[in-house]
Amino acid sequence: MPRTEFIATGHHVPERVVANEELAEYWDTSDAWIRARSGIETRRWVEPRGETGSDLALEATRKALDSAGMPASALDCIIYATLSPEHYFPGGGVFLQRKLGVQGIPALDVRNQCSGFLYGLSIADGWIRTGQYRRVLLVGAEVHSLALEYDRPEGRNVGVLFGDGAGAAILGPTEDDSRGVLGVNLFADGRFAELLWVEGVGMRDSPWLTRTHLNEGKHYPRMAGREVFRHAVKLMPEALRALLDTERLGPSDIDLLVAHQANLRINEAVARQLGLDEGQVYNNVQRYGNTTAATIPIALDECVRSARLRRGDLLALVAFGSGFTWGSALVRW
Repeated sequence: MPRTEFIATGHHVPERVVANEELAEYWDTSDAWIRARSGIETRRWVEPRGETGSDLALEATRKALDSAGMPASALDCIIYATLSPEHYFPGGGVFLQRKLGVQGIPALDVRNQCSGFLYGLSIADGWIRTGQYRRVLLVGAEVHSLALEYDRPEGRNVGVLFGDGAGAAILGPTEDDSRGVLGVNLFADGRFAELLWVEGVGMRDSPWLTRTHLNEGKHYPRMAGREVFRHAVKLMPEALRALLDTERLGPSDIDLLVAHQANLRINEAVARQLGLDEGQVYNNVQRYGNTTAATIPIALDECVRSARLRRGDLLALVAFGSGFTWGSALVRW
């Protein structure tokens, strides 16, 4: 049975750079406040009525295809991870498929929020190992900026964290058993779903959308920040250690850790718990903020293009987010 390798990567972010100081126009905040709590300095936002999530995904995919020297027609399927779909339905995967001009291949949307890329990686790995598909496009794409709560003070709690962007990876089989995806561990615990969620609008209520929902802001995200932080810094290292143990490896074997880029303070705590030094960890949340399902593939592509990640390196991936869902992956690059 073959292993799954990363053939190529790509990413794309909007041109508009939004510094922390600009957010003081919307909320009671400051550059110092945001940096101290999240490490974020800037983020990228689309222009209103500008790029959509699938537009960002298209540009990221084109860069990955260029790097692979591969036409879009070589793709066998699309896995599209997002928490910010362009429409209630259908999912973004079919819009990306249409823009790529690859009608007929399957498009699967993954709605596991911050863990979406890892959940998608697990699916792609299974498909490739069993021979169902040979060229899988795995994308994480988000446009958060158009749906933030700008007109309420409580919108600050999550609004200062989010950015827009997309990352893509083309995956395929390799017969080299010393390389590729070694394993992916996935977890979920629905007991904590309400600690990071959008309560409405949805099919739980009847009618499913009312003026009251909108007036109460139930269509905006809510987060119990301290609880999310506490669980993230505990569960991400646990998930990675378990996978390392399965592969008879340890943290010292890791050449590069790319964690979900939600908060620099979370990632610093995760690295400390694993005993990793600065040279083993890559963070870019300072420049892009939290792009949810796109954070890992954006960071991964930056590492590939800057030669921070080299053939034979042991790559560790970890993520945590709404659900709660979380996971880890190990890849011999």
